[in-house]
Amino acid sequence: MPRVKNGVAHHARKKKIMQAAKGARGGRSKLYKSAKENVERGLAYAYHDRRKKKGNFRRLWITRINAAARIEGLSYNRLMNGLRKAGVDINRKVLADLAVRDADAFSKIAEVAKSAQ
Repeated sequence: MPRVKNGVAHHARKKKIMQAAKGARGGRSKLYKSAKENVERGLAYAYHDRRKKKGNFRRLWITRINAAARIEGLSYNRLMNGLRKAGVDINRKVLADLAVRDADAFSKIAEVAKSAQ
């Protein structure tokens, strides 16, 4: 049985790793072993942070809604509770966008929440 060498496939894998590590500093972009560790760590962080991003945005939306609600004389939880009781089904992303871009529409929504309580 003939000997099978892996040169082409190995070179392609190595080239892919070195290409991905290009922006790193020092040996992390020049030495294969360091570059591979760096790229793997980067991919792990990317995967983790794609999931973390959802929570970060939710936190931002809640902060913006709370700030706008306090201007209207409500707290965040009273506003959300009032909206739930009034049957207004609007998500936090849209509420936060209204709070930032259209204060008049947000104040009308806050009035609906106030009247429901």
